[in-house]
Amino acid sequence: MTTTPHPLAAAPFRTVSDMLRLHADAQPDHPALRDEAEALSYGELDALVDRIAASLQRDGVRRGDVVGICALNSVRYGAVFLGALRAGAAVAPLAPSSTSDTLASMLSDSGAKLWFTDAAADVSALDSSLPCISLDGIALGRMFDPWLATAGSKPQRVDVVPGDAFNIIYSSGTTGTPKGIVQSHGMRWAHVQRGAANAYGPQSVTLLATPLYSNTTLVIFFPSLAYGGSVVLVKKFDAARYLRLAEQQRVTHAILVPVQYQRIMALADFGTHDLSSFQFKFCTSAPFRADLKADVLARWPGTLTEYYGMTEGGGICILDAHLFPDKLHTVGKPAANSDIRLIDEAGNEVPAGEIGEVVGHSTGMMTGYHGQPEKTREAEWFDPAGKRFIRTGDVGRFDEDGFLTLMDRRKDMIISGGFNIYPSDLEAQMRAHPAIDDVAVVGVASELWGETPVAFVVQRKGTLETAAEIKDWFNQRAGKTQRLADLILVDELPRSAIGKVLKRDLRDAYAASLSAKPSI
Repeated sequence: MTTTPHPLAAAPFRTVSDMLRLHADAQPDHPALRDEAEALSYGELDALVDRIAASLQRDGVRRGDVVGICALNSVRYGAVFLGALRAGAAVAPLAPSSTSDTLASMLSDSGAKLWFTDAAADVSALDSSLPCISLDGIALGRMFDPWLATAGSKPQRVDVVPGDAFNIIYSSGTTGTPKGIVQSHGMRWAHVQRGAANAYGPQSVTLLATPLYSNTTLVIFFPSLAYGGSVVLVKKFDAARYLRLAEQQRVTHAILVPVQYQRIMALADFGTHDLSSFQFKFCTSAPFRADLKADVLARWPGTLTEYYGMTEGGGICILDAHLFPDKLHTVGKPAANSDIRLIDEAGNEVPAGEIGEVVGHSTGMMTGYHGQPEKTREAEWFDPAGKRFIRTGDVGRFDEDGFLTLMDRRKDMIISGGFNIYPSDLEAQMRAHPAIDDVAVVGVASELWGETPVAFVVQRKGTLETAAEIKDWFNQRAGKTQRLADLILVDELPRSAIGKVLKRDLRDAYAASLSAKPSI
C-alpha cells in the first residue's frame, strides 16, 4: 500500500504528550481511547491526563522520577501512562502476572515514587509504605477517583529532552531475573516517526490485545495516538471475541504475536467475519512460522508486516510479507537507520553467508539496564571503529538478497557430540506430521553427548498417535545427530504473556523428572 509521507516523518523532536494536546485542540470530540467499559474523546483524554499529571506533581513527583503501573489494559491505564509523561516522570509498566516477590523487586529496582494497580496484581509481599492508587476500586491503596485532582486542574509544564527516560520496561526474556530496560523519549519519538509509513491518522482504528507493559504494544500504542487515531484496548485476548470486536469497530491497524494469529486463523468461522476494514497488520515478539504468515496473507485483508528486534533496541529487521511472499521464512531486511551485523563467538564479524550472532545499532537503542552497568556492558558489542551495538542472543544468517533468517536463540542451540543443532530446524521438520499442532525442542543434559534434543508436542485434536510413534516417525527422517532422545506429549506449551515459548520451564521440568528415567 503506497502512502504519502507524513510531515511528522521528518519533524523535529516532540513529546507524545504534546501531540495529544494538539489533537485535543484540533479534534476534541474525536474518539481517542476506549476499552470494554469506558471511552474517551481526545478532549476528554487530554483533560484527564492533565488531572493525573497535576495529581502526581501534587504528590511530589518531579522530572526524572518513576511511576509504576501494574494492571490489565484499560483506558485509565493509558491515561495514567500519559499523565506520568506529562508530569515529566518515566513509567515502569509491570506485568500483573509477576509473582508478588518479583513485583516487589521491580518496584524497588525502578525507584518508583508511587504506583498504580488493579485486582490482577499479586500484592501479598509488597511494601505497604509505597503509595499506591487503585485503578479499579478493588485493589489496595487509595481509590483513583478521590485521589484525582479536581476537574480543570492543570499541571506545571515540564520540558523534557530526547535523552530523558520515557519508560523502564522489565524484561527477563525467558531466562531469569527481570532487568529494567531504560528507553528514552528520543527512542519513542523515533517510533512515532517510523509510524508515518503506516497511515496512522484520524481515520485509523488500532486494536490492541497485547499488554501495555510490553514494548510490542507500546510501539503501536503511542504512534496511533500521536497521529490522532482511535485506540481500542482489550484486557485479555480471546480469539473469537477479538474477531467480533475487530468487525464491530471497523479496525484498520492491529498488532498480534504469532500465537494469537495462530489461534485466530484456527477458528472455524474465521471466514464469516467482515475484516475488509483492515489496512495494516503487524507481528513481532516471537518466531512467526512461514506457513502461518502465508495463511494470514491468503485469508485476512490488508498488509502483513513482521518486525524483528529487541526491547533493548539495537536495530530492527522488517519483512513486508505481502511484498515478498518468497521470503516468508525470513524476518526481512534491516530497516532504514538500522545497522545489523553477525559476529562469531570471539566477537569478530563473520563472512557473508555464514551463521553468527545478530547484533544491531540504531537510534532506538536502550540507554542501558537500570542500575545494572555490568549487565549493560554484557549486552553491548563495539565494532573496530567504536560503534555501539546491542547483542540479541539470536543466531542467524543473511541470504544473497540481504534477508535475515534466524536459526535460534544462541542459548537454545544444542551442542550434541560437538555438532550444533538448531531446535527451530527440528521443530519445522516435526510440524510436517499431521498429528502435531505445536512443538518445542530443547536441549537437555546427556552423559553420552553433552546435550541431546527432547521434543514437547501438543497433538491436534482427534489424533491418536502415541509419543513413541511420533518420535520414531521423526527419528527415521532426521540426521543422526538430530535424533530425539525423548518426546513428551503436553496439553500446551508454556508461554509468556507475549507468546514466547518458555523453554527454560520445559528444560527445568524435564530435568526434575530425570531421576525416574535412565541416563540418555
